[in-house]
Amino acid sequence: MRKNPDTPTGTVHRLTVDSEVLKPNLLGDSPRRIVDVYVPHGHDGRGLPLLVDVVGFTGGGPVHTNWKNFGENLPERLDRLIADGQMPPVVVAFPDCFTRLGGNQYVNSVAMGRWDDFLRQEAVPAVEATFGCGGAGRRGIFGKSSGGYGAMVHALLHPSFWSAAAVHSGDMGFELVYRHEFVPVLRALAKQPDIGKWVDEFWDAKKPKDSDVHVLMMFAQAASFDPDPQAPYGVRLPVTLDTCELIPERWANWLAWDPLSLVEQYGAGLRALKALYIDCGDVDQYNLVYGARRMHRRLTEMDVPHVYEEFPDNHSSVDYRMDVSLPMLAKALT
Repeated sequence: MRKNPDTPTGTVHRLTVDSEVLKPNLLGDSPRRIVDVYVPHGHDGRGLPLLVDVVGFTGGGPVHTNWKNFGENLPERLDRLIADGQMPPVVVAFPDCFTRLGGNQYVNSVAMGRWDDFLRQEAVPAVEATFGCGGAGRRGIFGKSSGGYGAMVHALLHPSFWSAAAVHSGDMGFELVYRHEFVPVLRALAKQPDIGKWVDEFWDAKKPKDSDVHVLMMFAQAASFDPDPQAPYGVRLPVTLDTCELIPERWANWLAWDPLSLVEQYGAGLRALKALYIDCGDVDQYNLVYGARRMHRRLTEMDVPHVYEEFPDNHSSVDYRMDVSLPMLAKALT
């Protein structure tokens, strides 16, 4: 809901991208993808920087353009920030990257699909061609939670494509974030040990349990970080199913995707960014603050310019932090 009804209103356009790179995914997800695009009031998009919003688990980009009770949706937030002079005008894209496993980590996977390629090779080019925005040196990516993970990994792997990134409460420090989650996964599988049938029953349920959403999330991580193309939905776990002991070679594949591992190989490339912002709540219930602190420490040791902030809150309902990050990205890219 708008804080000031007199604030000039931007326009949200809806594009449809028929993806080629997503066609082979093992989940059976449609390669036809919606991309909502915000263009600020008084502009047609031409010559403006482009920001791309990668959302957290259980979300798809258009969720951020929907009406929101007790607060602003993201277009309304952008309208206010731009009208108040807190940030220059930008185009913002909201790609739908939702999957049958409930979400996305925005990396390429033989199971989940080539989501990294989809963003860079299809979604962004489609938006830029339609609105004349973005381009080399004028693209930024931002997200929270799994989206924060995606923003961090894309910045690490593709600093020549993205020129700015904001990482809100992003997944990093996998042994703290994921290790303890395998116990409830095994408890769920004790009732239905076939992962494929478990996923199908989840979708057939009239009302999925909140606890089952967390189980589905772990399947999504497994299909992202260590997929098995021969397994149902590409999911294999990195623990023994009876004693929950880590399988070293499986867990090593997960850790290879931890931003705290990737920074050792790719961290120097972050110096090319025009802006890198990282934050996390100091009582984040998913233990993400500890990984964020480690990343901040390592980036400081590597002389990578960045802004790191902690704030007095947890993981939930912290969109207000974009009042800090979005102006920073927009100013850096303008």
